[in-house]
Amino acid sequence: MSDVTPEPESSEDELKRKFREALERKKLAQTEANASGGGRNSSKIHGTHGPVGGKRSFRRKSG
Repeated sequence: MSDVTPEPESSEDELKRKFREALERKKLAQTEANASGGGRNSSKIHGTHGPVGGKRSFRRKSG
């Protein structure tokens, strides 16, 4: 009768295996994306450092 019921450890192992496989697929997809975009502007963030649009002028408030 114990052959019919699955043990909880085997289901936990199965769940861990599925998560590991999903993590491996995710890492593989990320490495492929990084390898293909290895150019000069491969970053997702553009234009963070550059010249300011114009010089700011501060005036005293009158009145």
